[in-house]
Amino acid sequence: MKDLGELMKQAGAMQAKLQEAQEKIASMEIEGQAGGGMVKIAMNGKGYCKGVAIERALLNADEGEVLEDLIAAAINDAKSKLETAAAEQMKSLTAGFPLPPGMKLPF
Repeated sequence: MKDLGELMKQAGAMQAKLQEAQEKIASMEIEGQAGGGMVKIAMNGKGYCKGVAIERALLNADEGEVLEDLIAAAINDAKSKLETAAAEQMKSLTAGFPLPPGMKLPF
């Protein structure tokens, strides 16, 4: 039973670390860019857009479709960076804790 007690202790510590990592991720702010920085999107750690910055040269009628594409690309860039940052946080969290292959946190 000593092993079960140790496992429960590790699980409790892991849960506390997981909560701390989730709070860190939620407080992150990531910036995605497109068009060489002509469009920038600020996204928080929960995946919500906090702001949009658009180079004024793109704000004319002839650039509408280009602007739409650049906004979508900047959002996707920010989302990708957020996922990478979150994965790094979780990777550092699970270091030393034996998880089965393919198992991801949070569950």
